[in-house]
Order: sequence, then structure tokens, then C-alpha cells
Amino acid sequence: MTDSSIVTQLPLWTFPLNVHKTPQKQPDLHTLWQFPECLPAAIRESPTINRCLDLLAPLDWAHLPERNLSRNWGQSTIPYAALIAAELIRLNEHLPSMTALHRFLIEHAGFISLLGFPLALEPATPLGFNALTSLPSARHLTYLMRQLPQAAAQFLLADSVRLILAELQTQPLLPIECISLDTKHILAWVKENNPKAYVADRYNKAKQPAGDPDCRLGCKRRHNRAVLPSTPTRPPRPATMLKVGEYHWGYGSGLVAAKIPDYGEFVLAEMTQPFDHGDVTYFFPLMQQTEARLGYRPRYATFDAAFDAWYVYAYFYRENEPDSGFAAVPFSEKGNYKAKQRQFASTGEPLCAAGLTMPLQFTYTDRTVSIVEHERGKYRCPIKAQSDRRRTCPVHHAQWSKGGCTAMMPISIGARLRYTLDRDSERYKEIYRQRTACERINSQAVDLGIERPHWRNGQAIANENTLIYLLINLRFLQRLRQRLHQPA
Repeated sequence: MTDSSIVTQLPLWTFPLNVHKTPQKQPDLHTLWQFPECLPAAIRESPTINRCLDLLAPLDWAHLPERNLSRNWGQSTIPYAALIAAELIRLNEHLPSMTALHRFLIEHAGFISLLGFPLALEPATPLGFNALTSLPSARHLTYLMRQLPQAAAQFLLADSVRLILAELQTQPLLPIECISLDTKHILAWVKENNPKAYVADRYNKAKQPAGDPDCRLGCKRRHNRAVLPSTPTRPPRPATMLKVGEYHWGYGSGLVAAKIPDYGEFVLAEMTQPFDHGDVTYFFPLMQQTEARLGYRPRYATFDAAFDAWYVYAYFYRENEPDSGFAAVPFSEKGNYKAKQRQFASTGEPLCAAGLTMPLQFTYTDRTVSIVEHERGKYRCPIKAQSDRRRTCPVHHAQWSKGGCTAMMPISIGARLRYTLDRDSERYKEIYRQRTACERINSQAVDLGIERPHWRNGQAIANENTLIYLLINLRFLQRLRQRLHQPA
């Protein structure tokens, strides 16, 4: 079947076809998209194939980190590019499973050669190859998704950001200065998440579900609920509070989104972790990705109250331009302090309840309070520090007899910004409203199946999430180009 006289009889392809079990790198999707005249007529005339090709082809498939295609695995080596493109088609076409994808590709056999799957040549067929023999089984495609390196999917996501930014630079638009970050819970495909199934110790984190070895138990939300007093009701009893939480086995997906006025929003960065990781653990990895893809640090950002931490405020503070940027985060009442209850002197020291500057007593390196090793300081009562026994506390502080009031806090500027940020200003409200970008991205991701994936492996779920956000970006890029280049 590899005789040259037979191959030359196939007038369908300008590019040479692969021979089964001798995989070589085929022309990538982007190249084929640029030269449609090289495609067979059966592919050029298929509306479904052309629609998917227009969506996926703008990416830089030629430089995708690829596996060793020349290695003999005992069967045809499936390129990562073909696998990723096939999975993107499955997501875009809302196919529920790999079996449905396999059936879809068989029915649209032009995809098999177009995506780069190794071909089993069969000149008698219209496309010149046997579709059923060339396409890997649904089980093998599922196995490959569990083995796909996360770096390959992240490369394409970064390239989609590059393409979007390149399109925006052709228009008189301001650079992206505001981003928003949010997390999304993902339920593992295990019986412990099925409320109709009886599971002993359903929420015992020491009992790992057999269906997914990588998922972890986490709390989606927690609130206090008043417990009604038992009878008799007289004399009246104070209501007690019961902590109620919504727990799941699964994962969490964090994303950074940017909103373009009048155009929409797209994903700048994303990452997936087990569900037992807190929201703040997403901050630094996602900011590192965002800076690398934008080429600079954004001036503004908005988060929910879970990110009310001093290092979040410090990250967006610019010493040379103290009024040019900030993090819009709602205040979370920690340590029994209200948002504006703690005041500071012009030199940075906190003020006591009497309005006096509290001197710094000592500093130390803290490695336990937050995820960041930092320097904390202890500030003490200014009157006690002067050792003046004749003076007393003007406000009669409850701790006066025990050495006076004290304050423990990081000495970073972020600790002060957390209290002094004007959350009633119009600028703060304008920035905080940008959080809706993440909500809209999450809504699209839920429609693509991110919340209840049918995978039982952490790496497969991480790859699936990245490809979902990649598809959202590709759809945004397609809408953006159609709008920018449509006739006036």
C-alpha cells in the first residue's frame, strides 16, 4: 500500500499523506487553513469541517510542544495536536463523551486527516484512507487525555491570549489595566457526591473515594445558622449559632479574566487544584501567568472577600505612583476589626483607640499566619511604652491593667491598605463591577460542562478545564475578528 505508483494516483492531497504506523508530522491546522486549495474537495465542501477549522486554525499549532512521533509505541503514535483539536471539537459540538466524539469523527471522516491522525491508506475510499482503522478508539483517546502534559494545553491558551491582544492592538483601545480573579468548584465523578447514594462517612477526608484518586474534600461555602431554642420558650433563651457548610469531593478552578468594553471578556490565565486548596493559593501562580502573557503588571484587580489578604493589596501597590492602582476586595472582618476601625499615623504606625501612635516593640518572621513568609510587628500601648505611671488611658481600655493595648500585624504596606482603602469611592465601585467578567466566563464554562466532568483523574480534569477556557477564548477571538473586520 505504500508503493509510489499507488500514492501518485491519489489526486486528493497536495501534501503527502502519512502511512499507517509510520507517523510523521503532518502540515498543521494553521497551514492547511492558509492554503485551503490544498485540501480535498470533500473537506472544502463540508460546512461542519469548515466551521470548526475556522474556529481552531488561528492557533500556532506548528510550535505546540509535541511528543516524539518517531518512537515506536507498538501502535500508531497519536500527536498531541490531533488529540487536543479533537477534544476542542467535542466541547464545541457539545458531544457528551469520547464515544460520541469517535462516532462524530467517523461520520465526518475529513476531520481525521485534517487533525493529523496517522492514516491507514485505502485508495478505494473517497478520502483515500480507512476512517475506522485510522482513528484511535474512544478508550485510547480517553487514556491520552489522562497522559496529556498540562504544558501543551497551556501553550495554546497563552497563544489564544496573544492572538486576542494582537487584534486589540489594531484598534484605538486602552491597554488592559483591570483584571478579575475568581474560583469555580468542580464536582468529582464519584458516588460520594451523589446525595441519593448511601455512603458511610461521606465527608470523611481520610476515606478517599475509589472513583477518583486525585480529588479532595473541600467546602464550597459556609454560613452560620441559628438553632431554635427547645421548649419551653420561657424564660427566653439566646439563639445559638450552628456552622453549616456545603462540602464536595472535587477540584477547584481559578481563572483571571479581562473585560474589553463593548466587546466582551476573555481568559488570561487559569489553573486547577484539588478542592482542599484555599482560594488565596491561586493568587500568585495566576498573577505570574497574567504578567507573562500581558507583558506587564495590571494596575487594578478585583476579587471576592476570600482574597482579603495583605499581600493581595501589596501586589498592586506602586510606591512611585501610590494613587494609580489598587486591589478592589471587600473587607473581611478578621480579628474583630471593622473596615475603618483601625487607623494609622502618617508614618505608618497604627493608632490606638485613643488616637495615639503605637510604637513598634519588635518584629519577627512569620511562617504560619498566611501562605507567604513575611515580617510581622508587635505594636504596644504608647502610654505604657513611656513608663509614665502618672498617666492613664484616656479611653479606659480594658487591657490597661494588663500592660495596655497591643496590635500584631504585618509591617507591609498591604496591611495598611487593607484598612485604609476607600471602598465607598466611585473608583472602587467601578473597578469592583469588573468582577462580572469572571461570572460570565464561569457561566460559559458551566455550559461546556466544567462543573461536572466525566473524568476520574486530576490531570485529565486539569487538561479539560484548560481546553474549555481555550475554547471560550477562541469563540471570543472569532467574534472579535468578525466585528472588527465587518464592513462599516
